[in-house]
Amino acid sequence: MMEQRRLAQWLKEHAKFPLIAALLVFVSVARAQIQSSISEEQREGAAVGNIGKDLGIDPRTLKERGFRIVSTSGESMFIVNQNDGVLYVNGKIDREEVCERSTPCLINVKIALENPLEIHYVTVEILDVNDHAPSFPESEMHLEIGESALPGARFQLQAARDSDSGSNSVHHYKLSHNDNFRLEVKDRGEDGKIPILILQKALDREVIRNFDLQLIAVDGGKPAKSGTMTITISVLDINDNFPVFTKDAYSVMLSENAPIGTTVIRVNATDSDEGPNGEIVYSFGKSVSSKVQKLFNIDTITGEITVKGLLDYEDKDRYEIDIQASDKGLIPLITDKTVTIKIVDVNDNAPEIEVTSLSNSIPEDSRPGTTVALISVSDLDSGLNGKVSCSLDDDMPFKLIPSSQHSTYSLVSTSPLDRETRFQYDITLVAKDAGQPSLSSVKTVTVIISDVNDNSPEFSSSPYAFYVMENNAPGKSLFSVSASDKDTGENSAVSYQIWRDGGAENKFTSFININSENGEIYALKSFDFETSKTFQFHILATDSGSPSLSSNVTVNVFILDQNDNVPVILYPVSANGSAEGVEEIPRNVNAGHLVTKVRAYDADIGYNGWLLFSLQEVSEHSLFALDRYTGQIRTLRSFTETDEAQHKLVILVKDNGNVSLSATATVIVKVVEPKEAFAASDVKNAEKDEEENNVTFYLIITLGSVSVLFVISIIVLIVMQCSKSTDYSSKYLQDTNYDGTLCHSIQYRSGDKRYMLVGPRMSIGSTIAPGSNRNTLVIPDRRRRDSGEVRDVITQ
Repeated sequence: MMEQRRLAQWLKEHAKFPLIAALLVFVSVARAQIQSSISEEQREGAAVGNIGKDLGIDPRTLKERGFRIVSTSGESMFIVNQNDGVLYVNGKIDREEVCERSTPCLINVKIALENPLEIHYVTVEILDVNDHAPSFPESEMHLEIGESALPGARFQLQAARDSDSGSNSVHHYKLSHNDNFRLEVKDRGEDGKIPILILQKALDREVIRNFDLQLIAVDGGKPAKSGTMTITISVLDINDNFPVFTKDAYSVMLSENAPIGTTVIRVNATDSDEGPNGEIVYSFGKSVSSKVQKLFNIDTITGEITVKGLLDYEDKDRYEIDIQASDKGLIPLITDKTVTIKIVDVNDNAPEIEVTSLSNSIPEDSRPGTTVALISVSDLDSGLNGKVSCSLDDDMPFKLIPSSQHSTYSLVSTSPLDRETRFQYDITLVAKDAGQPSLSSVKTVTVIISDVNDNSPEFSSSPYAFYVMENNAPGKSLFSVSASDKDTGENSAVSYQIWRDGGAENKFTSFININSENGEIYALKSFDFETSKTFQFHILATDSGSPSLSSNVTVNVFILDQNDNVPVILYPVSANGSAEGVEEIPRNVNAGHLVTKVRAYDADIGYNGWLLFSLQEVSEHSLFALDRYTGQIRTLRSFTETDEAQHKLVILVKDNGNVSLSATATVIVKVVEPKEAFAASDVKNAEKDEEENNVTFYLIITLGSVSVLFVISIIVLIVMQCSKSTDYSSKYLQDTNYDGTLCHSIQYRSGDKRYMLVGPRMSIGSTIAPGSNRNTLVIPDRRRRDSGEVRDVITQ
């Protein structure tokens, strides 16, 4: 190669004639052949060799001359460095993918140089590495070999394939250890090595039916890799075994009165062969007489011998029958066996049971030892076969007492009876003789337990708690109670009545009535939540037995509030009672000035008593604002010279009931000059001080009265509880929903003030919303909280 390059250089320097120039061009395009090698699976960028150096090209001129790889099929598997002429792998190369099974694996790389043009070919041989394990076409192979096959029989197996070549391909095979087969390998050159299975020991299906062998193919790599195939060999059967009975001798005892179809005995034979060669057919021997064949029958498939005719011990007490077992092979194999049948004389008369006297029913309060029935038993047999004993189940409250007479019994009760637990007993009498085998008879005697009135009525709940909406319609059913009685008939017929003792605590029973038949309770008048929130009374349930039994229950009634009270305006109120007032304020007040406060209350509670204030009519919307929760009227801005001297504000006060009720108040605001306002303010402040003093005085009287009433109520309650007897008081439960709370207060915030609404405590645990009835107290609160915060405070 070096000599060629020197010759080309000399011709280039001495080119003086056209002939020499042509020779120069020919030499410039001369082709050089270089061969290199590299192992497959090399990482990307692995060096193959220095092509520039092998071609004798000065590395400094490679880039200038355009040293490159020419590829016509897309991206090349190699790349060349133009700086040093080194050939690198461009991506991972898999020999099996590039050359499949070709050996050797050669890849031609075309190298081009420009200026002047030169074409060179580099042959790269891809060397194989052992990166594939041998594999079989199938993971399992099934063979069928008859047990009559002779040793030396050969069976060709599937060969393994290995994508690698040379020594890395399949090298040898191994067979898992066994005593019946060995392995022979046949080398077929390019087709590889073929495994052959050779039988070296005769097979016996009755010893081993199936063989599971492992064929392992190993390649010649280092380290070696292998693949496995499972060979399942099924041994085919031939008829080489006689049927064998499972017992050496068959003998059976048979009663003389055995009915037709009775199984006498079942013979059983087995055959080690399979298929028809192992299927057994049973039959009588050729020496069995026709008389015996009329008395007995044998099932050809199951070997079951059954009674075919009537047997008689006095006629013959022993039979010896020959039985044959034959398989279904082409040449059947037969085995004989004798069955001995001994006829036994038996007790063939069952005892008889007779009920001579029976009480169809007995009261449940009958004492233990009461006679229910007289029983007699008999048996037509004699001796032990005619000796009879009678018994009944142990879990019955009855027993049999034998009498002095033979085979006579009295059926008596042994424990108290309860009809409500069990109203009927089906007593099974069993009579058994002493024969061998024993015969028995069964008879059922039914005893009915009649009812007595021994159960009081029981209410479905105790105590009852009912919730009734106020303003109910008089005479309409409010609720109902229910009681049941475990007795039956008249003893379970329940009637209801209200317990009326005339005491002060039962004043509500005067307008409560009950339907005596179904327990429906009616009110003769409407309830008013604002007057009474809860009351209690007692109901008595009585059955119709003789004597009658009764029980009582406490009924707690809770009155639910309705929105039936219109809000009442406390301020402003003029002399004639109309909700209208006049307020004078100076003209120079600033925004946020408190003009007045509308006060109102609602006799309802909860949402029904939660009041909201709104401006229904105002002469100037930009001047005044109303707090919807407190009723405070404040200025929104300062007054100007153009503002009117008098303004009318109509305030709507409504509650939060489902159907809200409302009232209106009118406030006349007069804007006066500061001097007039101060004079009017003094007079007004005096009036307000007097009014506040009166309100405070009335509030103290009200709170004092409530406290006194609370103390008196506690004392009366204690006295009433102490005066009641222990037995009677245990039948009535107190109101579980009452927690002793007299007052309920709600605090809420509006602007920079906190308000407390004080009202009566609800009797049902409902939440009282802000704006409830009674008085509104203003509580200073210097801490800033979000407007509209609501907190319940329970005062006990």
